[in-house]
Amino acid sequence: MAELRPKQRAFLKSLAHPLKPILQIGKDGVTHAVLQTIADAFHARELLKVKALESCPDSAKQVGTTIAEQLPDVHVVQVIGRTIVLYRRHLEKPELQLPA
Repeated sequence: MAELRPKQRAFLKSLAHPLKPILQIGKDGVTHAVLQTIADAFHARELLKVKALESCPDSAKQVGTTIAEQLPDVHVVQVIGRTIVLYRRHLEKPELQLPA
């Protein structure tokens, strides 16, 4: 999947604003269990927020990059403070219609 364009990124940011983080990443960092939880969550929704706690050994930006590298077709929409917004288009039933 191609990189998100600025207009698409802005659209996803606006949708993500009211969302609450579904997962908190702590002192163990990005583990296999964390990746599995995120992959499972993407079956139910296309846009997720994840929080990197103070005890996390990596920065939020590093956490987002690691998740995007480890899971197929996942994009980091934005990182604000310790909150990471992730997007992956649902293959069978996409809910979000990104602007062109």
